[in-house]
Amino acid sequence: MRHEYVFLSQIFLMRSVFLLVLLFVGLPVFGQSKKVPKLVVGIVIDQMCYDYLYRFEQKFSNTGFKKLMIKGTNCRNTRYNYVPTFTGPGHASIYTGTTPSNHGIIANDWYDRETGILFNCVDDASLNTVGSATNEGKCSPHHLKTTTVTDQLKMTYTDAKVISLSIKDRGAILPGGHLSDGSYWFDANSGNFITSTFFEKELPAWLTTFNNEQRPQKALTSTWKTLYDISAYTESGPDDSPYEQIFPGKQAPTFPYVLSEMKEGIQDLSLFTYTPFANTALTDLAIKGILAEGLGSDSRTDMLCISYSTPDLVGHAFGPYSVELEDVYLRLDKDLSKLISFLEKQIGKNEFVIMLTADHAVVPVPQQLVDKKLPGGYFFSSNYMIDLRQKLVKQFQFDPIKEFVNCNIYLDRELIQKNQSKQVDIEQFILNEIRQWKEVKAAYSGNELSGNQDGDNWFKMIQSGYHPDESGDVLFLLESGYLVKSSDVPTAHQGTSHGSAFNYDTHVPLIWYGKGIPSCEVLRKVDITDIAATLTNILNIQRTGSMTGEPIFELHR
Repeated sequence: MRHEYVFLSQIFLMRSVFLLVLLFVGLPVFGQSKKVPKLVVGIVIDQMCYDYLYRFEQKFSNTGFKKLMIKGTNCRNTRYNYVPTFTGPGHASIYTGTTPSNHGIIANDWYDRETGILFNCVDDASLNTVGSATNEGKCSPHHLKTTTVTDQLKMTYTDAKVISLSIKDRGAILPGGHLSDGSYWFDANSGNFITSTFFEKELPAWLTTFNNEQRPQKALTSTWKTLYDISAYTESGPDDSPYEQIFPGKQAPTFPYVLSEMKEGIQDLSLFTYTPFANTALTDLAIKGILAEGLGSDSRTDMLCISYSTPDLVGHAFGPYSVELEDVYLRLDKDLSKLISFLEKQIGKNEFVIMLTADHAVVPVPQQLVDKKLPGGYFFSSNYMIDLRQKLVKQFQFDPIKEFVNCNIYLDRELIQKNQSKQVDIEQFILNEIRQWKEVKAAYSGNELSGNQDGDNWFKMIQSGYHPDESGDVLFLLESGYLVKSSDVPTAHQGTSHGSAFNYDTHVPLIWYGKGIPSCEVLRKVDITDIAATLTNILNIQRTGSMTGEPIFELHR
């Protein structure tokens, strides 16, 4: 009996010592959770190719992009896992952690079968503008069919704050989600950052003060020159390029851009959004918002979402190998440097996390590909659609096509029933025709995409971007390097776009930096839907409703 007592005493002593050791070395005991950052800053750059990080690296400062790359976690093989790769779906997928097949934002614009019109993915006619007398604020996230990580943060902690900023309405609204404390975007008609009655009844005082500074108006009295001597822009093509759009008031697409002369004849302030000054204004707005809203000032984690839209506008107009685009990124690097420096001083060097990615990348100007004898070109849709409609009339005695947009063909379902035809027969006829078009890689019907059958990578990407309520009845994917143009006119061969399932559109940067983030590179494939899943782990909150992404485990070592 005595031996048993001594033995039990020894066990008790060993357990006590073990618990004391755990406490002293700081290991988690009794469910103690990992401490969360005070502020998470989500940065989405609208239209950024992965290689920009390296093409422009030698000219980047040590305190902007380069600092994030070296001291943070650089996920170098991050890709979109669906098509189409547009701004609306991109922002929605980043913050919901799922694809358009679940969140419902299938494009920037789509055809509404009930009203018979095309509308923006955040349009909401039931609302009013706050901050100007225009209609640019009639917007909300009501088309978003699931919750965002920002929504989940607000649901979990009602005292957490979420602020979302962008030049574009969709770039501000979709990241901020349904419960945002303030989602603000730029109105080119008034020059103000505005919102809608979905979010609040009046602008906060700090935003009104910022608007009163009239940044856009002042910027348009200046000249956009290259940051460095133009001869140093060796990472880009010639400044005077036939592949670039020529802006009003210009004879050629070349520096300098004397904005005071170019704005003549333009009724609004949209020219401002095509300059790097818009990125700087958005950065300054973010800093003012952090201070005024007290983001990151207490123990409750807040979120700030920033979407830089200007790179997309410049990229569309001038292409990825233009001096204009390079200059935008060199200046954006300075804006990021300013933001990071502010966060380190205001929030604390080890008290915030930055996530930086892009909503899509971009195809090189197809005409440039053609001239270099590379695969690519243009799909002039008007000619094809006229021919297709004529063949349908000949075969079925009526034209069942209602609308064509974003490689989606919408059928008139009521007319098909009225003519006592089978929709599946019409879909198959259209598919047989489309699959003969030389610029088309793959085509599928909505019925095929709604099924669970296995398919190749292209089928899976289209299926992940398909939603039966919003998508067309027949969808197709162009061959690599091709863009849709309605008709062949001289300006059709200038500038570029995005939206495909190919790597030039899907491969984007993804960098994490800040509290608890290791310095490393991740070379395995990371899906864009993994971002929100990772954020839920950083924030210690529940996964969002339709989330399909998985956490990036390298960030939690």
